[in-house]
Amino acid sequence: MVGLIGHTLVQFVDNAMVGRLGTAELAAISLGNSFIFLAMSFGIGFSTAITPLISESDAKKDYQKTKDVLLNGILICTILGIILSLAVLIFKPIIFHMGQPEDVVNLAFPYITWVAISLVPLVIFQSFKQFSDGLSLTKISMISTIIANIINVIINYILIYGKLGFPKLELVGAGIGTLVSRISMVIIIIIIIKNNKKTKNFFRSICSLNFSKSISKNILNLGYPSALQMMFEVGFFIAGVWVCGLIGTNYQAANQIALNLSTMTFMVALGLSVAATIRVGNQKGYKDYLNLKRVAISFFLLVVIIEIVFAIIFILGSEFFPWLYLSNDNSPGIIETVEIASKLLIVVAVFQVFDGIQVIAQGCLRGIQDVKIPSLICFFSYIIFGLPVMVYLGLYTELKAIGVWIGFLFGLTASSFFLSFRFFMKSDQLIKLK
Repeated sequence: MVGLIGHTLVQFVDNAMVGRLGTAELAAISLGNSFIFLAMSFGIGFSTAITPLISESDAKKDYQKTKDVLLNGILICTILGIILSLAVLIFKPIIFHMGQPEDVVNLAFPYITWVAISLVPLVIFQSFKQFSDGLSLTKISMISTIIANIINVIINYILIYGKLGFPKLELVGAGIGTLVSRISMVIIIIIIIKNNKKTKNFFRSICSLNFSKSISKNILNLGYPSALQMMFEVGFFIAGVWVCGLIGTNYQAANQIALNLSTMTFMVALGLSVAATIRVGNQKGYKDYLNLKRVAISFFLLVVIIEIVFAIIFILGSEFFPWLYLSNDNSPGIIETVEIASKLLIVVAVFQVFDGIQVIAQGCLRGIQDVKIPSLICFFSYIIFGLPVMVYLGLYTELKAIGVWIGFLFGLTASSFFLSFRFFMKSDQLIKLK
C-alpha cells in the first residue's frame, strides 16, 4: 500500500511546494500532471499483470515460471516506459491548443518534459514492485518509495526555491526532483531484491534473460486490458482537470487540491486491491474457489470501513486541507481557491466508498485473470456514462467545478456496481464448476 502511495506522494510534495509560489503555478502543475497521469496510469496498470502471474506460480511452487515472468516483465516494462515517455514528449505541444490559460500553459510546458522522462524509471520500478508484491514481499517497494520520497523533498526544496546556491527553478525544479527520485527508486529496489534471501536467486538470472513468447503473451494479454481499465478511470479524472481549466485558473487550482487528496486515499484502496489480487491469485493457484470468494469479501468489507473513515476526515477537514497547498497571504485568488476546494472535498467524501469498492473489484477480477470484460465496464462507466454528466454539469450549469465532481461520482458509482457484480458472478461460476 505504501509503495503505491509513494507515487502519489511525489505529486503531493510537488503540489504542496509549488503551491507556495501561487495559484497559477499550482494550476500549471495540475495541467502538466494531467498529461503525465494518463501515460503513468497506463504503465502502472499494465505492470499489474505481473502480480497475479507471480502469485499463481508462487502458490504452485513453479520456480522457473516465476523467474520467466520476472525477466520478461522487466523487458516489456522497460520498452513500455520508453514508448510512454516518447509519446508524452511528442504530443505535449497539444497543450497550447486546449483553451487553457496562457500563463498556466507556459509554466506547465517545461515541467512536462522532465516528468515525462521519469516515466522510464517509474515503469521499470513497477516491474520489480509487482514481482515482489506477487511474492507477498510488499515491504521491498515500501522501503524504496519512502527513501525516494525523502530524496524528492530535499531536491525540491533546493531547486524549487533556489537554496544552497542553486538557481530558483520553480516548476522545472519540481520536475527534476521527480526524475531523480524515480531513478533512485529503481536503484534502491534492485539493491534490496539482490540481497533478499527469497529474491536474490531470481535477480541472478536477469543477466541470462531467456525470452519466453508464451510468458510475454500472458503478460500482454493481462496487461493491456488492465492498463486500459486504469487509463479510462484516470483519463476520466484528467478530463475534469481540462474542464476546470476552461472554467478558470482558480477552479483548476482548487480541482487539483481535491484531486491530489482523493488520489492519496485512492492509492490506499489500490494498495488493498493489489493485496486482493495476490490473495485471490493464490487461491486460484490452489484451486480453492470457495475460499477465494471469502478472501474477496473480506477485502470488500475492509475497504468500505477504511473509506468511511476517509470520508469523515474529508468532511471534518474540508476547510483545513486546502491551506496545505497554498500560501497564507489572504489574496482574493487564494481565498476563492480555498472556498472552491472546500466544497469539492465534500463531494470527494461522498464518493470514497464507491471508489474503494470499484478498485477492490478490479483487483479481485485481476486475481482470477478476468480483465477484458472489466475494461469494457470501465469504459462504459467512465467515458460513456460519467463523462457527459461531468461536462454538462461543469460547463453548462452554475455548479461548475462541483458539477465536475458530481460527474465523477456518477461514473464511480456505476463502475463499483457492475465490476462487483461481474466478480461475484465469475466466482460463483468457478465454485460450481469445481
